[in-house]
Amino acid sequence: MQIAAELLKKRGGIWTDEGRTGKFPPPPEAQGLYQIKPQLPYIPGMDVAGVVIDKGSDVRDDQIQIGDRVYANTALCPDGGGGTGALAEQVCLSSQAVFPIPDTLHLSSVANIGRNYCAAYHSIKVIGNVGPGDLVLVDGASGGVGMASVELAKARGAKVIAGVSHINKAAMVVNAQAGADKVLVYGRDKESYTKFKKEFKLAAAELGHPEGASVIVDVVNGDLFPALMSCVKPLGKICLVGFVAGQNPIKPGLVLIKEAQVVGSLWGRWARTHPDEFRRNMNEMLTFMAEGTIEPRADSIFDFDDYVKAFELFERNEGRGNTVVCVKSETSFNVQTSKL
Repeated sequence: MQIAAELLKKRGGIWTDEGRTGKFPPPPEAQGLYQIKPQLPYIPGMDVAGVVIDKGSDVRDDQIQIGDRVYANTALCPDGGGGTGALAEQVCLSSQAVFPIPDTLHLSSVANIGRNYCAAYHSIKVIGNVGPGDLVLVDGASGGVGMASVELAKARGAKVIAGVSHINKAAMVVNAQAGADKVLVYGRDKESYTKFKKEFKLAAAELGHPEGASVIVDVVNGDLFPALMSCVKPLGKICLVGFVAGQNPIKPGLVLIKEAQVVGSLWGRWARTHPDEFRRNMNEMLTFMAEGTIEPRADSIFDFDDYVKAFELFERNEGRGNTVVCVKSETSFNVQTSKL
């Protein structure tokens, strides 16, 4: 703590003795093969939730107070290292990366806001400007970002069709607090993709959108992408959030015929360059959660000593919904913040 105290004096800060960690790195990041190279020594984890135990003198009380329950995201710190360093017992963070959370929300349920809900809301609101009258298609809908996209699109008044790779995953999407209007299975081969396109067109027409989806949130990519191009309406948007099925070249002819926009969706840079707008978006999402419009959750919780099992879950692509590592019990953790 002597080093921590000196850091606070020099930089101003918020220190957290945290309770929950979310956002596990994709295996390529942990192996040093990702597009963004993490700082060394490498400490994984982007999302944290805990209680403030100390702060710099330049952090106002109307911003953060000692004892506040907060969510924080290391990617929002000026020296965040691309969003690492959260899987630790104590973390020092910039005050701009810290957000008080309502007392009604359990820390585990908000520990993955950045990994899932921030990524989803960037596609749904910032890029897609989704609202009543829109139809949204979400693939990978049983995963964390996918389920968050379904919930947030519904919260903003849109109709939603959720896509999953297997029928066994459909129940998770249907049973969510803000469930999809339709759930379709796209499978894993070209024959099932063709069937999915036909079923989507029927479902979209039933929901009053025969032209297709206004916005598609794509976390799958791979061989599924050409099918998505047939689902987007003219002048619609496809938000590329990830590529869990691999990356295939995008055929410009498909984009041209649909007059569609294919947009990369990474929220971190935008959040750092638009801090006030991002904070408003965070407050909107926390309000949705506090009011019960959407249901934040922790689907798998691992003790700190079992963090390797949590990483292996992701490496095997077996994660469902939100996965959290619990550093301490909710009654015995703390958090610290700083104005870096």
